[in-house]
Amino acid sequence: MTPPSATIVALATAPAAGAVGILRLSGPAALEVGRALAPGVPQVPTPRHAYLATFVDAAGGVLDEGLFLYFRAPQSFTGEDVVELQAHGSPRLLRLLLARTLEDARVRPALPGEFTRRAFLNGRIDLTRAEAVADLVAADSEAAVRAAAAGLSGALAERIRALEEPLRALHADLEGVLNFPDEAEGADEDAGPRVAALRSEADALRAEVGRGRLVRQGARVALYGPVNAGKSTLFNRLVGEERALVDAEPGTTRDALEARVEWDGLGVTLYDTAGLREAPGRVEALGIARTRDLLAAVDLAVLVLPPEASVEEAASWMREVGATPVFVVTGKCDAVPATLAGAGGGGTGRAAATASASPVFGTVPATGGPAGPGAPLPPPRPRVSGLTGEGVDALRTSVLTRLWGGGTPSAVALVSERHADALRRTAEALGRAEEASRVSTLEVLSGEVGLALEALGEVSGTSVSEALLDTLFQRFCIGK
Repeated sequence: MTPPSATIVALATAPAAGAVGILRLSGPAALEVGRALAPGVPQVPTPRHAYLATFVDAAGGVLDEGLFLYFRAPQSFTGEDVVELQAHGSPRLLRLLLARTLEDARVRPALPGEFTRRAFLNGRIDLTRAEAVADLVAADSEAAVRAAAAGLSGALAERIRALEEPLRALHADLEGVLNFPDEAEGADEDAGPRVAALRSEADALRAEVGRGRLVRQGARVALYGPVNAGKSTLFNRLVGEERALVDAEPGTTRDALEARVEWDGLGVTLYDTAGLREAPGRVEALGIARTRDLLAAVDLAVLVLPPEASVEEAASWMREVGATPVFVVTGKCDAVPATLAGAGGGGTGRAAATASASPVFGTVPATGGPAGPGAPLPPPRPRVSGLTGEGVDALRTSVLTRLWGGGTPSAVALVSERHADALRRTAEALGRAEEASRVSTLEVLSGEVGLALEALGEVSGTSVSEALLDTLFQRFCIGK
């Protein structure tokens, strides 16, 4: 990284026409350079005070009128002197102001994420909060916004600190006994239970990585099943507009269609896939191949079956998705009586009666034949109709429950894959430490605790390499 003594500058707003455009400077020369563009501002401006200022070019010609704000170090986002010029959002005007600042040899363009990186290096935020800034900028659902905002306010940092501080204390006690046995005698007596408790907390954080991915990237849900089961009509109803072509002719959908929706704040990408059947046409066969590839990659597959489909047929369709979780529903329920749709074709009267009253989502076992005397009946399939909307709200609720379980998406700690890897290494080292506390030496126990502490420091930033920082901040936008 370029030495932090350099003053950096960047546009903090998108390079497009808008009501307001912001130019941001950070570094020791920020105030002097900012005042060169706004000479009417006092030489010692009041920090955090907005001045109405005239922005000028090198010859003193007026370029614009806007606001000048000064944040004095260390009470600024970066921990350095920061100046923001808020002008009108003309891209050409902003480029002129930016070029004007770069005429000063002390100023250079900021690198991606460099303002946030300086905030981290200057101790203004820890690494979890720095990453939450990027998450908030990239958020495209309410759950992602709220979860990133919670991370920015320190939700994840507090949990990491609650694990890191006792881990550091334990390591200090163990090293104390090793290096000063007389003074620290007995400090290692409860090391085993302390290690076990810390490992449990690390595992609890790791368990949230799946939820963190759903919040960050959104869930993927595919509708699939035989041709003419009502998938495209249901897709259109769930999306809220006519996206998929609907026709009575089988095989209308030749390729996977997708649409982004937001349910209870959680972003969901829905896919309408080509119906699966034997001996399709050449183009339709390509769509079916894509359907099978897609089903292996989604978070949830919704199997839409025609009302006459039997339990055995449902089980056969479920085998198409491999390990992907499946929900099974009866489509086109507007076209048939409730008893037929609930029975799944060939079902008993008792199954049909249960189905008509059941509000829950059924799951069909992957194997099995016709039910014999006394055998448990298969769960009923809920009925949905994309045409009338019957059962669609219940379907949406059931999909969210299966994807998310209980709780609120925005309440999750945004544990990323990077965090998960560091927490995995932390938990593994603590597992070895727990074993060492029973069968090995104090030196081995302390060494494993030290490895756990180092891995956890990659999350908080207390033991992070320059290369890792480069990788993390490259995903930030310039000006943030």
